[in-house]
Amino acid sequence: QVQLVESGGGLVQAGGSLRLSCTASGTIFRINSMSWYRQAPGKTRELVALIGRAGTVDYADAVAGRFTISRANGGNTVDLQINRLKPEDTAVYYCKFVVLSRSYTPPREYWGQGIQVTVSS
Repeated sequence: QVQLVESGGGLVQAGGSLRLSCTASGTIFRINSMSWYRQAPGKTRELVALIGRAGTVDYADAVAGRFTISRANGGNTVDLQINRLKPEDTAVYYCKFVVLSRSYTPPREYWGQGIQVTVSS
């Protein structure tokens, strides 16, 4: 089993910055990918950033140039640096890892509990 714990959310003024972190623990053989999603009130959950095992990254158009995803702490942590925050970035942010717990088990998705980011105008 794998657990994800997120940290770093909060209330910030428009134009400010935040850094979100998500750390995995448990039985981990390999992490295939790490990503961040967000869900605003009344909207569906959307992918904002992803980093693959080889380090390739991808961003949603709405956040490209302002959000930076990166690995940390030996590879079991993913950070999301958010700059130039806008009120429309207000949402619950979730991390998702795709993990192989053993070399012979299929990959599974694991989600963090979600963390609130609120941007005031």
